[in-house]
Amino acid sequence: MLVTFVGATGSLFFLRDTVNWHIQGGRVLTDKGLATADLSIAGGILSEVQAPNTSIIDADGLLVLPGIVDIHGDGFERQIMPRPGVRFDTALALKDTDRQLVANGVTTAFHGVTVSWEPGLRSLEAAKQLIGALCDLRDTLSCDTRVHLRWETFALDQMAQVVQWLSLSPRPIIAFNDHTTGSVLNGTIARKIGQMAERSGLSREEYMTLLDQIWSRRAEVAIAIGKLAATARANGNVLLAHDEASPEERIYFRGLGARASEFPLTLETAKAARQMGEDVILGAPNVVRGGSHNGVLNATEAIRAGLCTVLTSDYHYPSPLHAAFRLSSPGASDFPLIWNLVSANPARVAGLDDRGSLVAGRRADLILVDAGDPEHPRVVATMVHGQIVYSSGLPRVDRRSAHRSPVNKAS
Repeated sequence: MLVTFVGATGSLFFLRDTVNWHIQGGRVLTDKGLATADLSIAGGILSEVQAPNTSIIDADGLLVLPGIVDIHGDGFERQIMPRPGVRFDTALALKDTDRQLVANGVTTAFHGVTVSWEPGLRSLEAAKQLIGALCDLRDTLSCDTRVHLRWETFALDQMAQVVQWLSLSPRPIIAFNDHTTGSVLNGTIARKIGQMAERSGLSREEYMTLLDQIWSRRAEVAIAIGKLAATARANGNVLLAHDEASPEERIYFRGLGARASEFPLTLETAKAARQMGEDVILGAPNVVRGGSHNGVLNATEAIRAGLCTVLTSDYHYPSPLHAAFRLSSPGASDFPLIWNLVSANPARVAGLDDRGSLVAGRRADLILVDAGDPEHPRVVATMVHGQIVYSSGLPRVDRRSAHRSPVNKAS
């Protein structure tokens, strides 16, 4: 039986019980666009028929959209260390992050856990603590939360632990990151040295000394990358390459099995990926803010040119939802394709063929959105595997016995 509680603001809160649902009157997103239709859920799965004894959700005036799949987000780091050197309990940070995710329509999230040679927030020890806490908490979190291992390619002494983590269940994504070369050679991130030192808990001088020591082992890096890539391929992990600077780098990482280019630094690199039918991943905050905070690719321009297929939260969990509405509007013919940037496409890249679209037989991962103010769309409810895990102002939920009937018929 479903039990509801009404909060002080009129919001509904639900016990997390197994319930069959029938969502009626909403505008449901299909590959052809939005259409007023009903949607049924049985046993956490989208169904073509309405199950008996369903709970009815009145979605009149709301959009019913596939849940957001976020395959690269490190916003959780701000919950762990909101200020340099100010650290909070990891479990507390993960639980707070979980609430942010579902409130912003994210139903599947891959936490970008950086494994670096640095001490501090992105150290091996910090990664161990976070992954351990996530493994302990995962079954209690509302969002389907997974791991995206961001291995710094100069973190040679940390590679053995990364290899062990590749076998976690569910399988992590593994991305190759090289922020070391740019730091040494005055590349795109050299101006961040002060920030990196502060994050590591070192003085600038101490950080530069450590960086010199790490750089002295650069001849070992290519061999290590090849070994880790081979292990990940054999293990069935999805491989990504981060911050590729040229088409030649795309060719190199493609040869290692990296199926997508994540945050390519140049248009030429993005074009090289798309010409081969590969996915290009950029950050949704880039769209919301009107450009990259690093001064590299403009995501909006890349999308318009067909050079970006996936948007991620990157460092800001509200951005995927808001980016989609910045790029299109519910009445526009391209809205389904735009929404795919944050749902179906990232699900495909992650190898998750059970979510990302509202098709019978797939997981009931979906969101109800009030787009009355298209500049500030609001998530009214979030459903993960058929359970309402977030609700704010959901108009009505009735419990009633219902006969089986066809659904998804547009009016």
